[in-house]
Amino acid sequence: MESVALAFEEFGDLTHPPLLILHGFFASSRNWRQVAEKLAVDYHIYVLDMRNHGSSPQHPLMDYVNMTADVLGFMDDQGLSVASFLGHSMGGKVAMWFALNHPERVNKLIVADIAPVTYSHCFNKLITALKTLPLHEINNRKQAELLLAEDIPELSYRQFLLQNIVLKDGSYHWRINLDIFQHSAPAIIGFPDTQSKIPYLKVSLFLAGSESGFVKAEDIKALFPNAMLIVIEQAGHWLHVEQPQIFITEVQKFLSQ
Repeated sequence: MESVALAFEEFGDLTHPPLLILHGFFASSRNWRQVAEKLAVDYHIYVLDMRNHGSSPQHPLMDYVNMTADVLGFMDDQGLSVASFLGHSMGGKVAMWFALNHPERVNKLIVADIAPVTYSHCFNKLITALKTLPLHEINNRKQAELLLAEDIPELSYRQFLLQNIVLKDGSYHWRINLDIFQHSAPAIIGFPDTQSKIPYLKVSLFLAGSESGFVKAEDIKALFPNAMLIVIEQAGHWLHVEQPQIFITEVQKFLSQ
């Protein structure tokens, strides 16, 4: 196992309790700035760029065991003996695996719209569409959006994905390594073997979007028997974007208990 030193953004007073925010697949710390700024009133926020995302180093291995090692190394480097966690999607799986392996390092655990299970969806079509995008022919992001429209119909999701292209020397390039994303996708959809793991017994909060099918109570209880599940209405997988105020209120309420 080889951990990498993660890039991160900080918000809030250093004297406040630490809260780590872990983003999802294809995202980065920048996607969580608005949430972090609101939570920074009461917490010192570290929003991490997971390996192969944002400004963090690229590494050919991207699975939950290695990403958890990165987070553990980050906490050690920052001198954090314990912290609260807020993880969304892939980041939620990292947070869960961390809690199952290092419960003594976790204060409060919040997981957004993901469960500790293997899902059946596939990223192949999406990643192929991104890899075949002719970046050398593109002059602006609008052109890229239009070229991806057939394979990725949802505009907001196209815009989110295209945050991963950067303009350098007059042409666009991917900031991420799509080959690594492609061969890592099965591990991201999955979850490590938990047969030998002791359940995480502290109270935890799982937030789910009512329009998302990712979270079922029965998928949580075996490993997180004291979890609370709250469903946010009129929200899908991107519940923190679609219902930000309700999301932040529920997070603040749980953290303050």
